[in-house]
Amino acid sequence: MNKSDKYRANADQCGELAETARTDPERRRYRRMEDAWRSLAQEQDWLDGQISPVSGTDNSAITGNVPPAGAL
Repeated sequence: MNKSDKYRANADQCGELAETARTDPERRRYRRMEDAWRSLAQEQDWLDGQISPVSGTDNSAITGNVPPAGAL
């Protein structure tokens, strides 16, 4: 199992914990952790040369192009 697979497994586990969370703040915390693990997995895929650095992502932070207000 490579690093990105481990990160995705952690994300899946956080998603499962979010499903069983008792409170809304706890649920949101697990969802944020899930999102962070998925981002790390995607970044690791890029570092490993498996994906393009801008494939399927919002590259405004990379290019400096910020969408107009209300476009999001």
